[in-house]
Amino acid sequence: MNAESRYTRVRGLLTHARVRGEGPPLVIIPGLGCASWMYTRVARELARARTVYAYDPPGHGRSAGRPGSPRTIEGLTDHLAAWLAESGLGRVPLLGHSLGGEVVFDLAARYPGHVSAAIACAPTGIPENPSVREQLLRLLLDLPRERPGLFLPALAAYTRSGPARMLRLAQDQSQHDTGPLLPHVLAPTLLLDGTHDPVIQAWTLEAICAAIPDATVREIPGGTHALTDSFPRTVARYTLDFLREVGA
Repeated sequence: MNAESRYTRVRGLLTHARVRGEGPPLVIIPGLGCASWMYTRVARELARARTVYAYDPPGHGRSAGRPGSPRTIEGLTDHLAAWLAESGLGRVPLLGHSLGGEVVFDLAARYPGHVSAAIACAPTGIPENPSVREQLLRLLLDLPRERPGLFLPALAAYTRSGPARMLRLAQDQSQHDTGPLLPHVLAPTLLLDGTHDPVIQAWTLEAICAAIPDATVREIPGGTHALTDSFPRTVARYTLDFLREVGA
């Protein structure tokens, strides 16, 4: 099932998404510095039942960007909300990976009309906001556990995004306090957690569930931080089952 590149002009920037499949829409929001092509494996699985949009934020993947922008996670969220409106997608389920999970929660709280369901896969920064140094150490621990075939696509994505943009967004995690926003996430919520993920601490998921009491949690045994790449079928199965259950 081939993917099609679609470009939408949002606030003067050509914004890219890789689209594949048929059926109701679902949008994938990438992690820090990541690009749409890093989510091909999970997008193929999800596309068996959905039209999947793998979205590239400004300055990521094949989306245009501006120097010094976006500077904040809220900036990422605002652009995503504008892109959803310009693309005519309306109210849709969103699957956010890593930092993308934080963006999805921010969007669900501040732009609830855009989100029919929130799926957060290995979400970072919520509600803990570790230092950039600690985040890097955790990612280094995770690196040997990931599929070797992900390394080159990830390197291409990080090179495209650039260290300056990634550093700004990572630093903003310490300023972006999502904790007060979480109780305002009213959309049905699914949390996906890998048991071998050194980036995510177990108590982080517990704190999210305390803030969003109706959230559903699914653990993936042996799952690494890049769950969408290492366990694409399992992530897709849990996601599609959840969306059927909540009617999203």
